[in-house]
Amino acid sequence: MISKKITVVASVLLAVGLTACDIDKTKEGKVSLPKYEVEKTKEGSVKLPEYDVKTPDVTVKKEEKTVEVPTIKKEERTVQVPNVDVTSAKEK
Repeated sequence: MISKKITVVASVLLAVGLTACDIDKTKEGKVSLPKYEVEKTKEGSVKLPEYDVKTPDVTVKKEEKTVEVPTIKKEERTVQVPNVDVTSAKEK
């Protein structure tokens, strides 16, 4: 029960964190790529190797077994959980 609450809180925080940013571009970027010239000097050919692969046979069966299984007692407790307030960049 507690782990579900923590998972929900973490998911909400992640979602809020991703939407709370305000990004403004302050400078334009520039990329200058080098120029290359390539000439073909010889015809090529490709022959890929061949493989004969023999895989093992796998058989999966079910059978009933009696095993000891621990049981869990459920109880209710009052615990402190995180409460986070986020002010987005636009709200500042």
